[in-house]
Amino acid sequence: MDAERILQSLNQTDARLSALFVVTGDDPLLTIEAADAVRAAARRAGYYDRKSLVMDARSDWAEVAVATQSGSLFGDKQLLEITIPTGKPGKTGAETLLGLAQSCHGLSNSDVLTIISLPRLDKATRDAKWAQSLLSAGTTLDLPNVDRAQLPKWIASRLARQKQSAQPATLQWLADKVEGNLLAAHQEILKLGLLFPEGELTPEHVEQAVMNVARYDVFGLRDAMLAGDVERMLRMMAGLKAEGEALPLVLWAIGEEIRSLARVAQTASTGQDLTSILRALRFFGNHERLARQAIARVPVSSWSASVQHAHEVDRIIKGIPVPGRLHDPWEEMTRLAMRIAVGASKR
Repeated sequence: MDAERILQSLNQTDARLSALFVVTGDDPLLTIEAADAVRAAARRAGYYDRKSLVMDARSDWAEVAVATQSGSLFGDKQLLEITIPTGKPGKTGAETLLGLAQSCHGLSNSDVLTIISLPRLDKATRDAKWAQSLLSAGTTLDLPNVDRAQLPKWIASRLARQKQSAQPATLQWLADKVEGNLLAAHQEILKLGLLFPEGELTPEHVEQAVMNVARYDVFGLRDAMLAGDVERMLRMMAGLKAEGEALPLVLWAIGEEIRSLARVAQTASTGQDLTSILRALRFFGNHERLARQAIARVPVSSWSASVQHAHEVDRIIKGIPVPGRLHDPWEEMTRLAMRIAVGASKR
């Protein structure tokens, strides 16, 4: 069975537990969750006495032999957890693990249940005798990485656990924000569960939860700029400055938006469908509505100058003077946002 089916089987009250579980994989969230599932099943089966060891090539591997042979002081079933972060146990460790695998081979519901956690092993290590023996002696949970193509489905399944759902475009957007970091994805999903009720999440809900970075948040500033709400935009810019928000982050929020909308405006000017262009660049919901307002307000010819202006603000932030621009990066960034909010074509 694959790792997912094994983990599902562990939730059964009458699950038959191998004497040895090997958990291996690259992603810390998946390996932690897998070990937690085995640990929970062991507790249900009466393995109350728990001992944890973190080992490497320099460790005293005699501890493992003592732990597997001494048993519990109170006669309880014992859970032994061995973590090898490097995946390199050394010669003595390899011999100890080989002996452990041989003693556990084919056993289930024994007095000692052992969980061995390893990173994903390279081919040379995986072919070593100790590794081959471990992987064949009990139950192996080999946890594959979740690649970008699978990430929206993975997020959807996690949302379903807390009785929430989202449209495919929202799942794709969220996947873009957390790609390569399942721990971050896990945290954002839990946050959505805390902030919003069961049922379908709107794009606005997800964006609000994931992108809110400050009391005067940079994405609120972006939205005010797109909406042409000059008063709110100036208030938010002043608030970000007063709270000491990082200048590069504020410029990123504004500059990336300007660059994306410059592409949209240029492509739309050739006769291509505006809706298709916006969807291709991950604009949807309220963000799409505001983007349409900005595109309608700002002349097509002004977008390239706005992109250049953003580059110049970046230089000012780095301490490089730009002729014709203010020396204060906050003031010049405000001028940049104003040209989009007002729709002026000035330099």
